[in-house]
Amino acid sequence: MANTTELTGTEIAGSLGLILAAILEVGALLGNGALLIIVLRTPGLRDALYLAHLCVVDLLAATSIMPLGLLAAPPPGLGRVRLGPAPCCAARFLSAALLPACTLGVAALGLARYRLIVHPLRPGARPPPALVLTAVWAAAGLLGALSLLGPPPAPPPAPARCSVLAGGLGPFRPLWASLAFALPALLLLGAYSGIFLVARRAALRPPRPAREARLRSDSLDSRLSILPPPLRPRLPGGKAALAPALAVGQFAACWLPYGCACLAPAAQAAEAEAAVTWVAYSAFAAHPFLYGLLQRPVRSALGRLTRRVLPQPPRTCPPRAWHPRALLRRFHRPPQSPAPNPSEAPEPVPKLARGRSLTALC
Repeated sequence: MANTTELTGTEIAGSLGLILAAILEVGALLGNGALLIIVLRTPGLRDALYLAHLCVVDLLAATSIMPLGLLAAPPPGLGRVRLGPAPCCAARFLSAALLPACTLGVAALGLARYRLIVHPLRPGARPPPALVLTAVWAAAGLLGALSLLGPPPAPPPAPARCSVLAGGLGPFRPLWASLAFALPALLLLGAYSGIFLVARRAALRPPRPAREARLRSDSLDSRLSILPPPLRPRLPGGKAALAPALAVGQFAACWLPYGCACLAPAAQAAEAEAAVTWVAYSAFAAHPFLYGLLQRPVRSALGRLTRRVLPQPPRTCPPRAWHPRALLRRFHRPPQSPAPNPSEAPEPVPKLARGRSLTALC
């Protein structure tokens, strides 16, 4: 009886994990697809290339390694698909390359926003986005190639361990974890710490007198300085820290367990493989909400696209227009004739009477 209860509890936990994994898969596909469409149709986004790159990486992961985790991996996946040596090596390479591409892309996006906020008038200090993204993919390809140096996967009758944690990298796992997680985490922490310091200085700056009022620039300083004085002392610990805390907190919550598992022994990493892998995969579904909906231009563009797609309600006349008196006036109105001579022109209708007649009809 105890064995039956234990088996039932295990099956229930596996089913719940599979449902959550499927929800993450659908959320990653829909969220990143919608955000990519919005970014491509919104020319005003300054970091549009970095944001579009992050959406593309998330979509690649949602269409490659996440379905493999649902079909071929042990719980919370189905674990019923057996991969041969060549597909197993390909899955290992994709996992070892796409995860660093995502983390380094997030770090590149954070650094781009830091430069836009802290140095908005120094375009020479910004490297070209194409060069930065080329370096990101070069590093991701190098880290993916390291996974091919690990032990070969087991033959098909045995349970193949195609992941980075259990079967790939071998002695290169600490190096891979340092370049894929530790370096992006430090870059992201430095970028958002600088953004928080700029916001804090802008919040603590005393308000300017009214006689020196001038046109405001579209910068973080100008957006924060329009708040009333009672809110300014509370801003450094509240709103100014919201975006950095969300970005750094989401990165640490999703990727820190996976990076720590890479530093653990292979046996312990294999035991925690399913949990830390799907916690890391949850970042693909969280990025559209964290880096998309929290931006005002993205929200306004989403509202415009929604109004274009959804059918607008037809304009109807008020019920007073169908009043019997209004209908009789409309039917008994004399037909329009050619424009008379100036001498024969009727007297102008007073403004008040004209307004009443218009409101009486519709």
